[in-house]
Amino acid sequence: MAIKDREKKLFVSSSRNYAAELKFLLTSLLLLCTIATLFHFIPSSFTISASDLRLCISRISQTPPTPLSPPPSPQASSIIHEKLITNNTIKRFFNPYGSAAYNFITMSAYRGGLNTFAIIGLSSKPLHVYGNPSYECEWIPYTNTNSSLEKIITNGYKILPDWGYGHVYTVVVVNCTFNDTINGENNGGKLMLYASTSGGGDRSFNVTDKMEVLVEQPKLLDHTLFDSKPKFEFLYCGSSLYGNLNPQRVREWIAYHVRLFGPKSHFVIHDAGGVHEEVFEVLKPWIELGYVTLQDIRDEERFDGYYHNQFMVVNDCLHRYKFMAKWMFFFDVDEYIYVPPKSTIKTVVDSLSDYSQFTIEQMAMSSKVCLSHDYGKTYRKWGFEKLVYRDAITGIRRDRKYAVQPRNLYATGVHMSENLDGNTTHKTEGRIKYFHYHGTIAQRRETCKLLVNSTKITYEKTPYVLDTTMRDIAGVIKKFELKMIGSRLQNTRQ
Repeated sequence: MAIKDREKKLFVSSSRNYAAELKFLLTSLLLLCTIATLFHFIPSSFTISASDLRLCISRISQTPPTPLSPPPSPQASSIIHEKLITNNTIKRFFNPYGSAAYNFITMSAYRGGLNTFAIIGLSSKPLHVYGNPSYECEWIPYTNTNSSLEKIITNGYKILPDWGYGHVYTVVVVNCTFNDTINGENNGGKLMLYASTSGGGDRSFNVTDKMEVLVEQPKLLDHTLFDSKPKFEFLYCGSSLYGNLNPQRVREWIAYHVRLFGPKSHFVIHDAGGVHEEVFEVLKPWIELGYVTLQDIRDEERFDGYYHNQFMVVNDCLHRYKFMAKWMFFFDVDEYIYVPPKSTIKTVVDSLSDYSQFTIEQMAMSSKVCLSHDYGKTYRKWGFEKLVYRDAITGIRRDRKYAVQPRNLYATGVHMSENLDGNTTHKTEGRIKYFHYHGTIAQRRETCKLLVNSTKITYEKTPYVLDTTMRDIAGVIKKFELKMIGSRLQNTRQ
C-alpha cells in the first residue's frame, strides 16, 4: 500500500510539473500570435532588417558597464552637544529648531484718520508676557513726493485688549500715528509693519519680520470719510459664532433686534463654524434686505486664541466700521437688548451722547424653567416667549455688555473698552438692560425642563421670579417678521 501511495504522489507531482510547462508553452504561443496579428497593422514602409538588429545588439554590447558608486564617506556632525573646556568643565550646548508660535499674524489694517492707522492681529502670548516685542510702521508712497528722500517711519504703539485671556496667541492692536498726513495727494501707497521680538524667547537673538499690511490705490482715498455723517445709526459687532447653533433661536434674535434698532441699523455676523446651512437660511432674508453682513472667519481656528479669537474679531469690526456708525453695540446672540415701552433705542442713546461708552445691565434668565400654562405648546413658543423666570440673586456682580461711539475708540474688548477718548458711564439702570438666555443658542432640543405655576421658585439652588417682560412683546415681533420677510421662515426648526 505504501508503494502505491508513493507512486500516486509521484504521478500527481509529475502532472503538476507538466501542467506548468504546458501553461508556459501556451502563453508563449499566445504572445507570438498577438505580435503576428499586430504586424498586419504596421505600415509597409516600416521594416526591421537583420542589419538593424545586429547594429542594436552591437551598441548594447559596446556600452561599458556603470561602475558601482563607492559608499559616501561619513561626515562629522555639525551639531555640537557638548565639549570639554578649561578646568575639565563640560560645556553644554542648546540647539533650537522651528518655532512654537508665529511672531505676528495679521487679520486687517484700517485708517483711523488722515495720519493714523490701526493694525489688528495675533502674536505669541509668551512673547508678550515674558518679552518686550516692539513695532515700527513705514509708509511707502507709490510716487515719492518726499523731497528729502527720508523714509516715512513711526513707532507703533501696541495695545493688548484681551486682558491676558489669550492662549498660545494674544490679540494685538498696533496704532501707527505719523506726524503728517499720509497720502495727502492721493497718489497711493502701502503700509509696512516691522515686528521685532526684541530678545523675547531667545535673549541673544532678535528677529524682525517685515510685512505689508495695507495698500491704498491711487485716487481711492476719501479724505472726507473721517468727518462725514455715518451711514448707520446703529451697528452690531458680533463675536465669533461656532458650534451647532439653533437656527430657531437665531431667527428670533435677528427679527427682534432689526425691529429694535430700526431701518438705519446693520448687523455684522462672524462665522467661525457656527453658521451652518440651517442658520444661513435664517439669515439669508435679512442679508437680502441689506441688514446683515456675513463674514467667514473660519480660518482663525488655526490659531489658538481665547474663545475663538473673539477679541481680535470685535477689534476688526470696530476699526472696519469705525466711520460708518454713530453707535456700535457689542453683545451676544443669546442676549436681547431692551428699553422701556415709553422709550426708543434712539432716545436712550441720545440721553447718553455725552459719553463715549455706556454699559448695559444684565437680566439673567433661566434656560429650563417655564410656565405650566404652556404645557403641550412649548415647542410652538419662541425662546424668549416661554423662558420667563429671572435669576433673583442680589448683591453679586454680573457681566455687562456695552455700546460705544466708535470714533472715540482705539481698541475694544468683549464687556467694555479701556482704550478710548472720553468718559464711560455704568449708571444706565432703568433706561436700558439686556435679557440673557445663557446656553439656549447652542441647544437644539426643547429647553423647558420644568413647568411651574408660581411667581417664585428655587431651582437647582437658584431663586427665580416670574418676569414676563419679553413674553409680552413676542406677538409684536412675530408680526414684524411676517411684515418684513413674509412667511418664508415659518417652518424653521430648532
